[in-house]
Amino acid sequence: MKIVFTCGGTAGHINPAVALAGIFQERDNAEILFVGADGGMEERLVPKSGYDIKTVTISSFYRSMNLNSLKHNLVTVKNLIVSPAQAKKILKDFQPDLVVGTGGYASFPVVNQAAKMGIPTAVHESNAYPGLTTQRLSKVVNTVMVGFEESKSHYADQSKVAVTGTPVREDFFACTREQARVKLGFGDNKPVVVTTWGSLGAKVMNEYMIDFVVRECKAGTPFHHIYGVGTRYYDSVLKGIADRGIDLAQYPNVDIREYIYDMPVVMAAADLVLSRAGASTIAEISAIAKPSILVPSPNVTANHQEKNARVLSDQGAAKLMLESECSGKALYAQVTTMLDQPDSLRQMSQELKRLFVSNANERIYQTLKGLMK
Repeated sequence: MKIVFTCGGTAGHINPAVALAGIFQERDNAEILFVGADGGMEERLVPKSGYDIKTVTISSFYRSMNLNSLKHNLVTVKNLIVSPAQAKKILKDFQPDLVVGTGGYASFPVVNQAAKMGIPTAVHESNAYPGLTTQRLSKVVNTVMVGFEESKSHYADQSKVAVTGTPVREDFFACTREQARVKLGFGDNKPVVVTTWGSLGAKVMNEYMIDFVVRECKAGTPFHHIYGVGTRYYDSVLKGIADRGIDLAQYPNVDIREYIYDMPVVMAAADLVLSRAGASTIAEISAIAKPSILVPSPNVTANHQEKNARVLSDQGAAKLMLESECSGKALYAQVTTMLDQPDSLRQMSQELKRLFVSNANERIYQTLKGLMK
């Protein structure tokens, strides 16, 4: 059995594909190939997960109307001419039995070309509202898998839509909280806070976090804090903290990283998570029942992150804060308040266990197996 997974752009598109690849490799000894975009984050993350990857020349469309966006979009139009031939060659060489897209513009030429070649195809959309790539591919694939029941109404042909939940990597279930704390070297009883604003980072939120980190250091670091800044803003955040007179070498409980590569262990140790509301992150938080403060990105299509977050917050399973409501002071106050209310945190965890589609991996596996019969 040979399967192509195609994804890219952010970890939120890559991680679900890695989760699915692991299931097929374990159960069916499947031969797996990933296809992403030249220069995309997937070129780094996929090999770390042990899979081969090939790339096509593809880029996104910018929606803003200015000269730089126009230049970028002209390059994208050129890439849309080049990438189908690249995708066709990869597919002809690999001869897959199935092609699965999990989001990001890199998915489009590969899944679209596979459908034209008569290869069984599927896409998985984790967000409550479908992205542009999924909207276009939904017209040509055999099956569209979605994470939320509410999502079905956004597709013209609902007969091909399956509500499966969102896949979560098996290693998120490998550690208990206590085991994860030992792995991370936490020998005390301080709570653990994990902050991540996405694999690339978020400019505004990282600016707020400079003030947040200064406050926690001045308060004597009342909790362990693992903070994944994102690749774009790591240096500027470190400089911003240093400019406020904080020498992080004196505060070992504050662990600031460019990217959290051991996220399953870190999340297992967490008592509270601060993050954006991408569907992959929400699925991971829900799967291991971690209380969270969700700050949706306001810079996404159709405000889909806020819609994702409200699925949890409306049920008391997470705290929703809009970016416009945030500051370093407000975030720090919210974190300390929630950590001081362990009963409320336990209630959040219970609500997450109730909401999570616990057999999402199995549903998706069976749906995809059915396409290859």
